[in-house]
Amino acid sequence: MAAPTVVLLPVWGAGHLMSMLDAGKRLLTRGGRALSLTVLVMRAPTEQLAADLDAHIRREEASGLDVRFVRLPAVQPPTDFHGIEEFISRLVQLHAPHVRAAISSLASPVAAVVMDFFCTALLDVTRELAVPAYVYFTASAGMLAFFLRLPSLHEEVTVQFEEMEGAVDVPGLPPVPPSSLPVPVMDKNHPNYTWFMYHGRRFAEADGIIVNTAAELEQSVLAAIADGRCTPGVRAPTVYPIGPVISFSPPPTNTEHPHECVRWLDTQPAASVVLLCFGSQGFSAAPQAHEIAHGLERSGHRFLWVLRGPPAPGERHPSDANLSELLPDGFLERTKGRGLVWPTKAPQKEILAHAAVGGFVTHGGWNSVLESLWFGVPMAPWPLYAEQHLNAFTLVAYVGVAVAMKVDRKRNNFVEASELERAVKELMGGGEEGRKAREKAMEMRDACRNAVEEGGSSYSSLRRLSEKICKVDKNL
Repeated sequence: MAAPTVVLLPVWGAGHLMSMLDAGKRLLTRGGRALSLTVLVMRAPTEQLAADLDAHIRREEASGLDVRFVRLPAVQPPTDFHGIEEFISRLVQLHAPHVRAAISSLASPVAAVVMDFFCTALLDVTRELAVPAYVYFTASAGMLAFFLRLPSLHEEVTVQFEEMEGAVDVPGLPPVPPSSLPVPVMDKNHPNYTWFMYHGRRFAEADGIIVNTAAELEQSVLAAIADGRCTPGVRAPTVYPIGPVISFSPPPTNTEHPHECVRWLDTQPAASVVLLCFGSQGFSAAPQAHEIAHGLERSGHRFLWVLRGPPAPGERHPSDANLSELLPDGFLERTKGRGLVWPTKAPQKEILAHAAVGGFVTHGGWNSVLESLWFGVPMAPWPLYAEQHLNAFTLVAYVGVAVAMKVDRKRNNFVEASELERAVKELMGGGEEGRKAREKAMEMRDACRNAVEEGGSSYSSLRRLSEKICKVDKNL
C-alpha cells in the first residue's frame, strides 16, 4: 500500500512556499513511519511569480526526495480587489472545488493537510473530506497572537486603532502602540481588515497551528496563546513552534567564484559592515535613496547597501537600480572602499553569514529576521508593509535584538538621513542600546540553533506533530 501523504497547500510567494516546503521536508525526516509529501500548486497570478514558482518546483523535483507536485487548474483571478491580502484570500477561495477534487483523487491515503494561513477558507474542504488540517503560519508567534486576538479586539475597540487612547493589548507582548499595528488593520473599513478578522476566527478550527518560530524567542506569547488569553470564549488552538525554518541552498560546487558582494566583504574587518536590504518588494525612489546615502556617509561606518529602484510601468516588482538616477552626485566616489551599493538581487543569507557583517537594516519580514538571528546579527528594523511594523516593535521592545528607528508611516515609511545615521551608529557600536541588541542577538543565535537540534524545543515540537499525524493515519 502507498505510504500516507501529507498534502501541502502553499500560496505562491517564495517566502511562503519555500518555508512550508522546508517544514514539510523536516516532517518527512522526523516521523516514526514513512510519509510522502504532495504539494498542491496554485498558478501564480503574474508571469514573473509563475516563472519563479516553476524554477522552485524544478529544483525540488531534482532533489530526489519523496515530494510530488500537483498543479491545480487555473482560476480567473478577482479584478475588483482593494488590497493584496484580499486578493490572495479570494483567489485561494476560488480554488476550493479544485482542491477538493485533487485531494479526493490522490492514490495515497491522506494523513493531513497543511495549509498556508491565507488558505483558511479551505478548512471547509478538509472538514467535508474528514481529513485533519493544520495551518502553517510563516510569521511570528506575536503576529499569530494578534490574529487570534483581533476578533475580540474588534468588539473592544470601536474606533479606528490610531484613534484609540492608550496601547493595544496583545497577550504575551508588551503594550503595543497603535502605530505599530500591521498595515492591513489600520483601516477597519477596508476589505483587508475584514479578511484578517476572518482568518483570525478560523485559525481555531484547525487541528493545530505550525509556527515558524522557536519557543525561546517568544516564550510568553506562546504561553498566552496556549492559556486561551488570545481567544476568549473559543478553544485555544494547539500550537507547534518548529522554527527557525530557513531554506539553505547547497553551497556552490565552484567555491573559487563567490558572489561579488561576498568577495567585497572578504576585504572588510570583522563585524564592521552594516547590511541594508529590504526584501523582494522593497525599493527606494530618489528622495529616499538620497536620505539613505547622506545618512550612511555621515555615519562613518562601512556598508553594503542592496538598492532596488521603483517597479517599471505595469510591473509589480522592484527594478534593478539606476545608480546615477538614484544616488547623490559624488556619493560613490566619496564612499569608495568603505561602501558597496549593489543594484540588483543579492544572496542575503550568504551575506549575513559573513564575519564582516555586524548589523542589518532590514524591512523586518519574518524570514529575514530569522536569518539575521540564525547568524547572530542585530537589527535596525525599517518596516514597509504587511506585519512588519509589529515585527519592528517586538524585535526592539520584546525580543531585544534590535535598535529602534523612527519611520514616518504617514509619509510612506520615510526615514530622514539624521535618523538613519543615528540608528546605524547605535547598531554598529554606539551606546548601551546597541550593545544590548548585539549581546541579545548572539544569545538568540545559540537559542535558535539549539532549538532545531535533536532534543531541542523545535525538534521536540515537530516530533509531537509528526506523532499526532501518524497516530491519526494508523487506521488508513
